[in-house]
Amino acid sequence: MWRSFLDATRLLDDHLDRQLQRDAGMPHLYYGLLVVLSETPRRRMRMTELARQAKITRSRLSHAIARLEKNGWVRRENCPSDKRGQFAVLTDAGLEVLRQAAPGHVAAVRQALFDRLTPEQQKSLGEIMQIVAEGLQPKEAGADLPWLR
Repeated sequence: MWRSFLDATRLLDDHLDRQLQRDAGMPHLYYGLLVVLSETPRRRMRMTELARQAKITRSRLSHAIARLEKNGWVRRENCPSDKRGQFAVLTDAGLEVLRQAAPGHVAAVRQALFDRLTPEQQKSLGEIMQIVAEGLQPKEAGADLPWLR
């Protein structure tokens, strides 16, 4: 079961990454960052919070945001209340790229995962993944997790 889980998650991530690279010119990680920003008020989020949401290090996030800035899809803004803090802001161009990429990505996810499962299996998978995610959430404020460093 463990090996099947690892194989499936690696293959799924690779499949979705290749689809997004081919159809939208971006890796899966960048798509996920754009989605998170699109769902926030004013399409902006503090960089530290975005790293937590994406479960990546601040260094990796900084590199990703630099690439997204280069494409004109995101911009950084200084935080007025904290001189060290910065916001990542989804631009109109970034929102448009996301809107164009979303239908193909949704279709790829459905084809690769959901269309292969019965409705009961889909429900079970959702419940199982929620239990796993909740069990792995850090209970302590100072947990040593890469996205909290």
